[in-house]
Amino acid sequence: NMVMSFRVSDLQMLLGFVGRSKSGLKHELVTRALQLVQFDCSPEVFKKIKELYETRYAKKSSEVAQPQPQQHRSPEALSIHSSYDRGSTVARTSISTTNIDYPALYGKYLNGLGRLPPKVAKPEVRLVKLPFYTTLDELLKPTELVPQNNEKLQESPCIFALTPRQVELIRNSRYCSLCINNVLFLHRICYTDTSSPQEDQYPPNIAVKVNHSYCSVPGYYPSNKPGVEPKRPCRPINLTHLMYLSAATNRITVTWGNYGKSYSVGLYLVRQMTSAELLQRLKTIGIKHPELCKALVKEKLRLDPDSEIATTGVRVSLICPLVKMRLSVPCRAETCAHLQCFDAVFYLQMNEKKPTWMCPVCDKPAPYDQLIIDGLLSKILTECEDADEIEYLVDGSWCPIRAEKERSCSPQCPILVLGSSDVNGLLPTPNGNGENGKAAADVVDLTLDSSSSEEEEEEDEEEDDDDEGPQPKRRCSYEKGLVSAC
Repeated sequence: NMVMSFRVSDLQMLLGFVGRSKSGLKHELVTRALQLVQFDCSPEVFKKIKELYETRYAKKSSEVAQPQPQQHRSPEALSIHSSYDRGSTVARTSISTTNIDYPALYGKYLNGLGRLPPKVAKPEVRLVKLPFYTTLDELLKPTELVPQNNEKLQESPCIFALTPRQVELIRNSRYCSLCINNVLFLHRICYTDTSSPQEDQYPPNIAVKVNHSYCSVPGYYPSNKPGVEPKRPCRPINLTHLMYLSAATNRITVTWGNYGKSYSVGLYLVRQMTSAELLQRLKTIGIKHPELCKALVKEKLRLDPDSEIATTGVRVSLICPLVKMRLSVPCRAETCAHLQCFDAVFYLQMNEKKPTWMCPVCDKPAPYDQLIIDGLLSKILTECEDADEIEYLVDGSWCPIRAEKERSCSPQCPILVLGSSDVNGLLPTPNGNGENGKAAADVVDLTLDSSSSEEEEEEDEEEDDDDEGPQPKRRCSYEKGLVSAC
């Protein structure tokens, strides 16, 4: 209320006291001063505001004999001044107390999003951290969207101005070659729920207007399954390209459907990260020591007295389940119960395009903050280059599992030697006899298919069937000759 009653000269003195820009129209100066009250209202700043206010009204009280016409004042200003005129002593006493809610003064005039009553202790709404964004400034804390009437379609405005530092960050972050900013101005919406950090969630019929242009909001994904409603990816909305990068004020209007659920909005200045930067950070702080991974393997294979089956080993593939390629940076979430890993490079790239943060092995949440790089499996990948699978043993050691085609090089079908009394019976020589005059042994090749033996049995059965019935006699060539001679 004090700041709203200041004149231009008072506002310029206040902004000059804290080193802010004093140029611009009165409403721009008021906006900067109200931002100062909300975000940087130190005891020195509040003392200066009180000093300017008391100085102004001290002069005004000395000019009571010469009253000025009131018709040029706005109704809002009249109500503010009259309240302080009627109870100036009470007002000064309450303002001087240390329990005053400084941010509450800001919300009433700067935006129409509603605010908490003064001196009401209520938990704040928190939004989940986004791995690909690092928060630089919080321009508006999550604030509830309060309906102004009984209409289904509501509008909630918010007016603010960027500081010179924020403008400089956005301008200096532009890549010359790609023409994109990695310092962004994000608008986030979520449910008004203080029990836990909330994910982004859009209200029905949402539309976001920045100054004089509407901002594009992610649409619905079409569903190929009958009877399944299309899904909408709720992500932060980038407003950077529609902002005034100057001392001018920006106006954001959120249009939303009022259907019973409560939503909150927040405004943030963030720096966008790439998957390569997140991978480098993970390699720096997220590597789990090989000995700790080995202890985890032993714990997994430890004998459970309640179990009737003893596990002597567990197989782990060296192929990434995401891209079916050999692992380069094996990782998994600490909350996962399996030892199987996936490739961190491809996992981060996929979540950069479409953030789901779900483990491809067990389909459970695997957020970035819970990812670890398996130091033991990383060491195995460098030592075992000719196998695609390994097996962990009970003592924490491992052994490679070769492919089946490599095993086929060794003889799998033994040769059984029959008919030899000597254990070291020799195979027959080309002349039909064994060495040292011993009789040649009968050799049975077990590599023959069972189908060949079955065919022989079928032929024998056919011959037996032929013996049972009368067969036509065949004349030999000698009989044929006698007949022809006769």
